[in-house]
Amino acid sequence: METETSTTATLTLTEAAAKKVSSLISAEGRDDLRLRIGVELGGCAGYKYDLFFDEELIDGDIVKEFHGVELVVDPTSSLHLSGATIDYEDTIQKQGFVIDNPNAKSSCACGDSFC
Repeated sequence: METETSTTATLTLTEAAAKKVSSLISAEGRDDLRLRIGVELGGCAGYKYDLFFDEELIDGDIVKEFHGVELVVDPTSSLHLSGATIDYEDTIQKQGFVIDNPNAKSSCACGDSFC
């Protein structure tokens, strides 16, 4: 199985996000997991983000390592995510992954979907 490891998808995973992903993978007790991000039709604004752990790679996947964590995106989703940054916030107001996507023209109030 071939994977694309070039910078075709200019996604960025911040150090804070990578640390959180690493701790979540450690809690799973597995060392074969990667963080996969995708874009699907749905949500209240048209598209929604899909973040999950995956042990499989699919032909054409774009794989990039950040701070010891592998981030995987499929070629179709990479078109919607070029230039995006995935961060992790842990404040009194919000806890979770935050995606700053310059391709999103607008997003819904919850921030989970965009168009």
